[in-house]
Amino acid sequence: MKFAQFHAGQIIEAGPYLVTEDEVLRFAQAFDPQWFHADKALAEKGRFQGLIASGWHTCGIAMRLAAQAALTDSETFASPGASYVKWVNPVRPGDRLSLKATVQETRRSRTQATLGLLRWRWQLFNQHGSEVLDLEVTSLFDLPPLPRT
Repeated sequence: MKFAQFHAGQIIEAGPYLVTEDEVLRFAQAFDPQWFHADKALAEKGRFQGLIASGWHTCGIAMRLAAQAALTDSETFASPGASYVKWVNPVRPGDRLSLKATVQETRRSRTQATLGLLRWRWQLFNQHGSEVLDLEVTSLFDLPPLPRT
């Protein structure tokens, strides 16, 4: 989507994305090797009674779905970060995650006329409708200069 196609209140949905056990284990072993993400036997004895995906893995899935649904072929080039991130419920192997992205604000930068700012809320839900991720992120877009008057 192009920057001009986004507007406050707009909802963009994507998914589902199937989370596999192999993917949970590979991500955990590479980036978040805590036992409840990376060791199936120990995780089954733990508080969650089984493997759960890393929250950072969950954020990556949200990024993938947002990119596929809205950012591919756009003018976006970066993000200055997230205002908040909440891992509401655990993600488990076999979950099918869907993204609901709600546009909160779009505007041109007050100091850089060729910079567009998109502030949006990303929520991931599993196949049962339970929210597993809630975050607010800002995306930056390269825009053409405004016409001179």
